Amino acid sequence: MKNTTKEMPMNMRIADDIWGPLSKPARIRLRELIVRYGLSVAAGDLQYLDARWYVTHAGLLRLAQRKHCTGISVCQVRDFCDPGTCRWVFKATVYKRTGSKGFAGYGDADPSNVSPLVRGAEMRVAETRAVNRALRKAYGIGLCSVEELGWLTGSAGPTGEQQQSIEPPNPNGSSNGQPRLRDRLCLLIRQYNLDPTLVKAYAADFCGTPTLKEASRELVESFISHLATCAKENRDGLLCKLNSYAQPVEVKL
Repeated sequence: MKNTTKEMPMNMRIADDIWGPLSKPARIRLRELIVRYGLSVAAGDLQYLDARWYVTHAGLLRLAQRKHCTGISVCQVRDFCDPGTCRWVFKATVYKRTGSKGFAGYGDADPSNVSPLVRGAEMRVAETRAVNRALRKAYGIGLCSVEELGWLTGSAGPTGEQQQSIEPPNPNGSSNGQPRLRDRLCLLIRQYNLDPTLVKAYAADFCGTPTLKEASRELVESFISHLATCAKENRDGLLCKLNSYAQPVEVKL
């Protein structure tokens, strides 16, 4: 409790730097999450999207470690899996202590509800979602995990809705310039030694805009969240995806 109280001002300051000045309800909720569960903005345990707080996979694992979780078992639900269509369903069970019955959660993934960035890795996404749901049940987290959001991971329907919200470039840079978002993106590029040009190319493709500057703040935030998650969990897969943008374009005569 002492540590979370001591780190509260830092977490609030970082949250404001990342997402801009938060509303009073959002700040109250953030304080509650930090104090009650020991979650940390600085550590990447939380994401703020569409005026709602979401917990991350990394944040849930750190919580389980602090609570001395004794184990997590994961297995495929084979009756609902179809490798031919890349559809996977997993069941995860979290054991808070030795001899406990455990808390179960299910997770599913297929090409329609995962990001293009992790296309082909649906099995791992489904496993992550199952573990997240089991952990949230075990520790009473009344907060959805960001990895469970279909629209955030590039599902077909919501993506079209997001593209309709794209704003035109702002000459003065006050809207789409977004220095704070640029800082976050640059930090990720430096932290994981990524090629800036390839990241920009992927970002524009992800947002569905000719250039990154033409994407709305919400789309850029979604991209940065995805980039951070995939860089942490599967950097090799991310590099393969980025390298696909370095391929020369065939010139048609």
